[in-house]
Amino acid sequence: MAEVLRPTLARGPQAQDERQRKPRRTKTGRVTSNKMNKTVVVAVETVARHRLYGRTMRRTLSFKAHDETNRCEIGDTVVIAESRPISKNKHWVVQDILRRGTGEPIEIQEVPEA
Repeated sequence: MAEVLRPTLARGPQAQDERQRKPRRTKTGRVTSNKMNKTVVVAVETVARHRLYGRTMRRTLSFKAHDETNRCEIGDTVVIAESRPISKNKHWVVQDILRRGTGEPIEIQEVPEA
C-alpha cells in the first residue's frame, strides 16, 4: 500500500511564528454609555455619499466594548479593537482613549425673571 502523507499541524509558540496574525480591525468612536461594569457602548459614525442622489449620509453603529479598568467616561473619543467574543454582544476592546469628553449633558434650568 502507498504511504499517505498528512500535513503536520504545528502547535505551540513556534506555530505562531510560522503563520502571522493579521492586524486587528480598529474603529474610532465616542462613548455613549458607561453604566455597565467593565463595558462601554461606543457609537461609531460613518459618513458616506448616497450612490444615486449624492446626498451625504451619516450612519451610526453602536458597539459594546470591554473596558477593564472602567476609566472611560461619557463623551470620550476612544479607539476600539476587534477581539475574541467576550460575551454575547461584546466583541471589541477599548484600546486607547484619544480625548476626554465633557461627560453627561446636564439640563439648564431657566431662571425666573424678577
